[in-house]
Amino acid sequence: MKKLRALRELKGMTQTELSVSANVSQSLISDIENGRVSPTVRILKNLARALGVSVADLLDEEQQSA
Repeated sequence: MKKLRALRELKGMTQTELSVSANVSQSLISDIENGRVSPTVRILKNLARALGVSVADLLDEEQQSA
């Protein structure tokens, strides 16, 4: 999920900082960013909240390529 990485970097956050804010493990963030796992809706909501964006903003990239 390249959009997650782009938004995280735009906000100046490390994977560790995002993981703490979103209440998920840093390894899960890495796995999501590298396309190894797909996040659940709950995790998407947590990530979006931590980044200050909407879930739609996180999914925008995938919707365009679908």
